[in-house]
Amino acid sequence: MNYILMTDSDSDLPFDLKQKYDIPVVYMPYALNGKEYYDDLGQTLDSKAYFTAMRDGAAPVTAALNEADYLNYFEPILKEKDLLFIAFSSKLSSTIQAAESARKKLLAKYPERRFEIFDTLSISAPQTLLLLNAHKLYRNGASMDEVLDWLKKNQQRAQAFFAVDDLKYLKRGGRISPTAAAVGNMLDLKPIITETKDGTLSNIGKVRGRRKAITFILDRVEENLMDPTESIAIILHADCPDDAALLKQEMLQRHPEMEILIDNVGPVIGAHCGPGTLAFSFMGRERQY
Repeated sequence: MNYILMTDSDSDLPFDLKQKYDIPVVYMPYALNGKEYYDDLGQTLDSKAYFTAMRDGAAPVTAALNEADYLNYFEPILKEKDLLFIAFSSKLSSTIQAAESARKKLLAKYPERRFEIFDTLSISAPQTLLLLNAHKLYRNGASMDEVLDWLKKNQQRAQAFFAVDDLKYLKRGGRISPTAAAVGNMLDLKPIITETKDGTLSNIGKVRGRRKAITFILDRVEENLMDPTESIAIILHADCPDDAALLKQEMLQRHPEMEILIDNVGPVIGAHCGPGTLAFSFMGRERQY
């Protein structure tokens, strides 16, 4: 191929798939207890220890990459080939602006190259699903225009519904008020969140208790699913493997033909949603919200 397809680690791309398909990845930074790390898709992260630290009071923080960081990732590729970068939602971080700035600088330096950035309006597993389906076309010889056309047509079909276990992490990120968090935790309310049409996150419901949260997710997937065999589905969890296994088991009871992967929520996404988060991602109808 005369171009490279690349993404960032906010996709929570399973590392074994990164290796299998040799997908270049931009690693996003985070800090824990004053020490900076990079989300390398779990190569160096003890996920259980990370979320245990959060339960014990640690408050990891995330940061955006700057133009120089992106130049270091992009330029070695642009020296040799064209580049299609599949990025996480521009509505959830300003970092895509730095990527765009690096793109303009590199195209001025390498005018013979083509470099496109595609805003998925997704983050985490929905971004991965767009990436994997695009990469399948790429492996089969599709041109950059053909891959971009598919991404544009299917962007709104990548979906996720996820339950947050403890509202204090959403409070810390400013998404809900301290009072709402305190009352919600007291009542054992579990908000169900989805990625919206415009690439932001929206609370679409609250249920009491973990079991009802799982049922709510299953029902929302059922409403929005089209062809269960079209694409893999991905369950992500933040140190709640038993809940992830139960979610998979109950979805397979409804659709035994589905291929479902289970993996960990990455540290950058996990810093904002907290331990106990459980998500189901799939390709379905266009987003409703």
